Amino acid sequence: MKNLGMVTLGLAAFVIGMTVNNFAMSDVPPSYRVAVVDVSKVVGSSAQVKALKQEQQAKATEIVKYVEKARKDVAAVTDEKKKKALEDKYSKELLSKRDKLEKEYTTKLSAIDKNISATIEAQAKAKNYNIVLAKGVVLYGGDDITADIIKVVK
Repeated sequence: MKNLGMVTLGLAAFVIGMTVNNFAMSDVPPSYRVAVVDVSKVVGSSAQVKALKQEQQAKATEIVKYVEKARKDVAAVTDEKKKKALEDKYSKELLSKRDKLEKEYTTKLSAIDKNISATIEAQAKAKNYNIVLAKGVVLYGGDDITADIIKVVK
């Protein structure tokens, strides 16, 4: 009798366990597909990002030349009032140039980010993936579509 009670209890636990497992897995479709993308690799190989970096370097060089010219101009002035006024003028112009440069960079970088995100989304939909995760977040599993994204982004 005691063995029959243990068998019944074991069978009940098994049935409850299977029911809970099926309930927990009921939201996951049988053909659920997950992709992973190494976003930093995609960004690093993007022609748009490379062009933006080159453009930023050229503009930074321009600003350095501007600062050197300003220093020479300020050093050439001997009157302290005129020197102070010239320093203020160059400081305001430099801040204006820097702010404009940062704003342009942020705008262009945001557009590139949207383009890359749209490309990832389009590739995921074309290949019937339900979800795309950053490669660094996934420990195991998922189809790596980084190479496909890089081909399209270039």
